[in-house]
Amino acid sequence: MTTSFHTLNYPFRKSGFVNTHKTLYKTRWNQGLALALSPVLLQTRKFPEYKKNSGLSTACSNSFLGLPNTIGIIGGQSVNSTVIFLKKLVQWSKNGESCPPFILCSDPVLNKELLLTERSSLPWLDSKNERTKLDPTSVVENLRSKRIYLENSGARCIVMPCHISHSWHNEISEGCSVPFLHMGECVAKELKEAKLKPLEAGSPLRIGVLSTNATLTAGFYQEKLKREGFEVVLPDKATMEHTVIPAIEAFNRKDIEGSQNLLRIALQILLVRAVNSVILASDDMRDLLPRDDPLLKKCIDPMDALAWSTIKWATSAEKAHTQPSCTC
Repeated sequence: MTTSFHTLNYPFRKSGFVNTHKTLYKTRWNQGLALALSPVLLQTRKFPEYKKNSGLSTACSNSFLGLPNTIGIIGGQSVNSTVIFLKKLVQWSKNGESCPPFILCSDPVLNKELLLTERSSLPWLDSKNERTKLDPTSVVENLRSKRIYLENSGARCIVMPCHISHSWHNEISEGCSVPFLHMGECVAKELKEAKLKPLEAGSPLRIGVLSTNATLTAGFYQEKLKREGFEVVLPDKATMEHTVIPAIEAFNRKDIEGSQNLLRIALQILLVRAVNSVILASDDMRDLLPRDDPLLKKCIDPMDALAWSTIKWATSAEKAHTQPSCTC
């Protein structure tokens, strides 16, 4: 049995409990609770599995939302990371005054599976006999079922604020009937639009990527950046073994100062190689350094790019819907 939460940003508040075994559904409406960000929370004992020609495939007729700019969000390996993305989505939408409607799927079982998948790539787990070769098939199926559920619940665009989940973006998005934003494409396009200049005359524009072993091995950030004409610079084996992996290990031990110092060394090693910016593609690394650290001025958070791209899509979809149709 798993527990899944589906949150919808909507002008009313509706609290309900759904038991998929007894078909019990109780609701309570209260217009007085209508706020700028009023979530609808549905708790289910078991997430519905998608089967071809099943009732789930026709759920569109009973969509929670029918608005053209509704966003579907698949939660990642950390609830905290998903909440951070939501805060950006809300605060950056016309200064927080007009957040687009959204549906959020956050599954604690999926969170754990994604975390295990990422940690299984860390060599230091070998010493604890915890490292196992995980089969991602169940993770991909879980993510795909979330995508289908969001589509059929009225989402008109899908996003995944999670780095490791993008390792299987192609498989998850296969057959998707709505736009499915890719975090790697969002950050690559944002860098392209910035019209950066090489730090060394006659050299290509270089972008560094700092992340966990699993995300770097998946290679999707490298692929999207190269497609936009950037030269990608990754930490070498020695940097990974002596700074990046120990930084993550120190963070997990709650040794924040040690983790910060190791992360600074890893960033400086990349910057010495004449990169214009470094993409920090890791939840652990993102908020590790203090906001006033000068090294952060050279860093990019892909979550920011995904949030801005989502807002741009929602704004464009809303405008297209409200524009009067031509009668000529």
